[in-house]
Amino acid sequence: MITPRNVVRHELIGLDVLVVGASNPANIGITGQIIDETRNMLIINTCVGIKKIPKDTGVFRITLPDGIIVDVRGSALVMAPEKRVNLHKRK
Repeated sequence: MITPRNVVRHELIGLDVLVVGASNPANIGITGQIIDETRNMLIINTCVGIKKIPKDTGVFRITLPDGIIVDVRGSALVMAPEKRVNLHKRK
């Protein structure tokens, strides 16, 4: 089960997100659904198209499936998604 404590070790695709911090001020306020991710980027489907936001300089407000909202520093997400997701299986 995805919780605020373990969100960085879970699949993010399909979750709603709001960019609340970014080194590029134009990225702040971007909102939509995470549709993909790479090691360094979140790909977000917004009402105006697809946006690619760097993880390392962003802060993301993610809405979990149960409606809980959590802010996540993108630097905690910088890793190949499959490696990050598999971290919780080893513990």
